[in-house]
Amino acid sequence: MTWIDIANLLINGLIEGLVVALPALSMTLVMGVNRFPNAATGDFLTLGAYAAVAAQLLAGWPLWAAALVSAVLTAVVSAGSYQLIFRKLAGRPMVASMLAAIGLGFLLRSLISFFAGHDQRTFDMPLVRAWNFGGIRVLPTDLAIAGVALACLALVFVLIYRTSFGRQLRAVADSADLARASGIRAKGLMISLWMLVGALSAVGGVLLGMKAIVMPEMGWESLIPAFAAMVLGGIGSPVGAVLGALVLCVAQELAVPLLGPSYKLVLSFAVLALVLLLRPAGMMGRVQLVR
Repeated sequence: MTWIDIANLLINGLIEGLVVALPALSMTLVMGVNRFPNAATGDFLTLGAYAAVAAQLLAGWPLWAAALVSAVLTAVVSAGSYQLIFRKLAGRPMVASMLAAIGLGFLLRSLISFFAGHDQRTFDMPLVRAWNFGGIRVLPTDLAIAGVALACLALVFVLIYRTSFGRQLRAVADSADLARASGIRAKGLMISLWMLVGALSAVGGVLLGMKAIVMPEMGWESLIPAFAAMVLGGIGSPVGAVLGALVLCVAQELAVPLLGPSYKLVLSFAVLALVLLLRPAGMMGRVQLVR
């Protein structure tokens, strides 16, 4: 394998890492504040991708407009799931919310399969050729995907670390009772948080669909890499989730020549198991919890 092959794999790993970082960040926000792994995150991705496909097919909208509509729709569904399910389970053992999230994911996937079928879908996008720099190939579509992912990540980090919303969120994450005693209205804050993670997941689904295809299982298959990235980076750490996604996806791509593309998911499992065994706090540890 030449250095050009390694460079191409590295670029592809970074692009995939930025896409996986969106659901990983979504999961770590819920984990840091609501204290359970939201297993429905993958199916929020799928819902967002299918909503964008539907907007293009039915209304003929450009992809950016369809993505905005899908983000709004998924944000509403996400907030509704919190209001109807997870808010009522607050204070109960974590496994109750986790099982409810798994059930919600199955429900969403079943509804998508019922209405849209199992056929593979693609977005209506212009076909473009890769730019070739002495063997290093870069697709303009990949640059667009990376740009959108970076913009979304920057927006979320500004919200978390530079706004009143973020400060209140960190206060609730530290101590919900103390935050309530300080006058913070947790209900409205949680609705906003779940709308944020829903929109983030929807954008992740659209970007994933741009890079591959849209199908009912796409989100479920992305859940393990996103979960592994969250654990690798440090559960509850937004910065760690992004770093974990980048490290994991680059490692997956560099392992392709040795293991083949079919074993990417196995590598995610292996990373997840090793981190849990050797360093449960992940790369960033608990010192970087949503603060």
